Amino acid sequence: MLATPSLAFAQDQGNKPEVTVGAQAGYHDLGISDEVFDITGIEVDDASPIFGGFVSVDFPLSDALFAGVEGNANFGTDALDADYGASARLGIRTENGTKFYVRGGYQWVDIDYANILDVPDDAVPAGLDSTFGDYLVGVGIDLPLGGVSLRGNVDTIAFDTVRATAGVGFRF
Repeated sequence: MLATPSLAFAQDQGNKPEVTVGAQAGYHDLGISDEVFDITGIEVDDASPIFGGFVSVDFPLSDALFAGVEGNANFGTDALDADYGASARLGIRTENGTKFYVRGGYQWVDIDYANILDVPDDAVPAGLDSTFGDYLVGVGIDLPLGGVSLRGNVDTIAFDTVRATAGVGFRF
């Protein structure tokens, strides 16, 4: 009897990919404030609220297992001008459709040095590269709610930064 809802879900889903498009908001901490203070004695704000969107495509591997890909893009209001990237997802889907997953990929971050240092834009040396990228690893959950899903993710870029996001997605 417990397998019946899962089998019914698998028949409804078939082997069709599930596409989700959504909006997200969160907080990205670059994790450099202590190092900057130790070197310069200057306190900096190295974190930023972020707002953006995502697109994911998940492919069922079995009744409970799925693999997928995701792209995201966000803009920041303080220490970050933007971050964007892509990742692969691997997870399990419960009988009610909740997805738990791990993900790994690559993320680029465009830093706003003027905001971090609290100086005018023209005080930042011209030609200073403000974009860096590295590998991303994280965990997440998607909770189905009718035709939408609520989601939460916690990620790190190269185990140097911490980024937490929450969002809502529309499934197709």
